[in-house]
Amino acid sequence: MALIDELADALAADVMAAMEELDDDRLFMAVGSVIGTSSPSLQEAFLTSCRLRMSAQRGRKFLDDTLRARREGGKAPSAPRPAESGGH
Repeated sequence: MALIDELADALAADVMAAMEELDDDRLFMAVGSVIGTSSPSLQEAFLTSCRLRMSAQRGRKFLDDTLRARREGGKAPSAPRPAESGGH
């Protein structure tokens, strides 16, 4: 892993923990803005790492909720439907 990725991912891990502690789900955007003033490359790597970590958290929660519901005889949560016209 390149230095930029290592630095970005380490900071992203710390920011994700701080977001939970502070109950501030937008802290990563503020930190990204601070980084961007001196290194747009690090900013992009950091934001990518944050997005990946948040996406993995959502995926893990969906999996856990689905397994819990099935094991307890409840209704599993529905996955979001794909966008009908382009986009992510």
